[in-house]
Amino acid sequence: MTPPYASRVAFSNDLGHEAPAAGRPRDPEVDRRILSAAAEVFGEDGWGRFTVDSVARRAGVGKASIYLRWPGKKELLASALESRITVVGDIDTGAVRDDLVQLAEQILASYSGGSGPATIRLLTEAGRVPGVGERVAEFRQAQVLAGRAIVKRGISRGELKRGTSVTLLLDAICGGCLNHALTTPADSREQAGEAKYARKLVDFVLGPVLAG
Repeated sequence: MTPPYASRVAFSNDLGHEAPAAGRPRDPEVDRRILSAAAEVFGEDGWGRFTVDSVARRAGVGKASIYLRWPGKKELLASALESRITVVGDIDTGAVRDDLVQLAEQILASYSGGSGPATIRLLTEAGRVPGVGERVAEFRQAQVLAGRAIVKRGISRGELKRGTSVTLLLDAICGGCLNHALTTPADSREQAGEAKYARKLVDFVLGPVLAG
């Protein structure tokens, strides 16, 4: 479920993905299996080894079923990513700690679950995927702008010390979330609870810069 302060990234419109022709209605369950398989294959193998064949095998469908829905692999991947990548919106609860915890939770959520590997893969391979790099840049920019607005409000409200480095504080939180996703096994993350980790990370980072 997309959090109320986030929105979906739209990839497919830029690729000229047309609506399906009239005829027998598509099976939404087959669509779901194909899109899930596409995200999984991309997350595991990257763009260089991403093929319609590999997605069809993973989804348990014939290639014809995929080509009835998407003209090629770039449109297929764009649709798979569009339904899974979220853009962070403005977060303002009135308290800098709560804002940053929500930001950390949103970032952690994007790296978790079946779509997590695809999101992480996009951080390094977005420029190689036709029509996707620009949208991922928007995703990153939205995350940066939301984070900077939170910290600047915290400074202006007197919650954070003047002179607090906005960049370093956000690097610590965003980098901590990514490192957690990369180095902590999924079952360990589930046991620890990502919401709890977000609170602990933010409290650790904020400790030295909280005002009196």
